[in-house]
Amino acid sequence: MKRCILVLAVITALSLMISAVCPATELDAEAIITRANHVALYQGETCKGKVTFTITDSQDRVRIRELNILRKDMPGCDQAQKYMTYFKAPADVRKMTFLVHKTVEPGQDDARWLYMPGLDLVKRIAAGDKRTSFAGSDFLYEDISGRNTSEDRHERQEDLEGYYVIKNTPKNPEGVEFTHYLAYIDRKTFIPMKVDYYKGDTLYRVMEVLNVEEIATQNGDKVFPTVTESMFRNLETGSSTVMSFSDIKYDIPLEEDIFSERYLRRPPKEVMR
Repeated sequence: MKRCILVLAVITALSLMISAVCPATELDAEAIITRANHVALYQGETCKGKVTFTITDSQDRVRIRELNILRKDMPGCDQAQKYMTYFKAPADVRKMTFLVHKTVEPGQDDARWLYMPGLDLVKRIAAGDKRTSFAGSDFLYEDISGRNTSEDRHERQEDLEGYYVIKNTPKNPEGVEFTHYLAYIDRKTFIPMKVDYYKGDTLYRVMEVLNVEEIATQNGDKVFPTVTESMFRNLETGSSTVMSFSDIKYDIPLEEDIFSERYLRRPPKEVMR
């Protein structure tokens, strides 16, 4: 018994010495961004929800967009994804469908298609258009499906209370309108709670999370902290858009062929209802 106690005492002393010499490794910028990207875009293997955009222009005129969204992850850790959104209201955008095949391969652009029912036309969204307005809102096409983390250099800044602060600088500055953006990431959940976009020293665009809820999977085996309300403000135009996310379901059965170009004109019931 005495020998066991002595051995435990030696092990404890050695552990304390090792801890003093080799303190816990601080997360670097890449690790923080990787975890934040997972929480923002990859929770659950599939996801379905209803989205409402409330768009307010500089003269306080309000427009509403209602749509459904489906998402399915491809095999692999935070790899390719497929998105489909189906507009339900108002009448001028009803039945419009947006499809994304997202890649994480460096140097490769995501594939994006938009079906415009008024023209009965499927339009391929060019890579240069991903930084343009999504359905007249202050969200951009790239905001909906997410920006590839490999497109930016990430530098950790001084932390704020409760937040990691990461400066992100585009590797190809000619391809975007911003020079850099600062992401304020919750240290507990790794949710990006605020993102400030700059042109030089001028702040011109801001994303803020307004509400987070704990959402369980369909079988209740996991619970994910989920952004259910967020807002983009355009400081140049004075407009803003609030995106509200409801009726969220994680890990529901979704066939991959739903996310194909042939379903743009006649979306499946999974996305319409």
